[in-house]
Amino acid sequence: QVELVESGGGLVQTGGSLRLSCAASGRTFRINGMGWFRQAPGKEREFVAAISWSGGFTYYADSMKGRFTVSRDNAKNTMYLQMYTLNPEDTAVYYCAATSRGWRTSLISEYAFWGQGTQVTVSS
Repeated sequence: QVELVESGGGLVQTGGSLRLSCAASGRTFRINGMGWFRQAPGKEREFVAAISWSGGFTYYADSMKGRFTVSRDNAKNTMYLQMYTLNPEDTAVYYCAATSRGWRTSLISEYAFWGQGTQVTVSS
């Protein structure tokens, strides 16, 4: 089993930045890739970005390119999401997830392990 714990969420003003972290523990050798998703109130969960665990290759949803940067620190078993120029539409619960399958995927069903989520609120 792989356990994931997100942190770094909070309240930020429009135009601000925030960095989320996702710490992995347990059988981390099973991780091939990790991803970030978000879910706004009344909306479906949507893909944000993914990263390969070994090579650090990245993959973004088109709408997230340019403002969000995903990275990882293998020594710390931690993935990050740096978010810039935030706006109220970015308000959501942000989840990290891990997959033992192909890393370059935006499909929720491909991720077997999920964190509990961290709230990001952007005020106008």
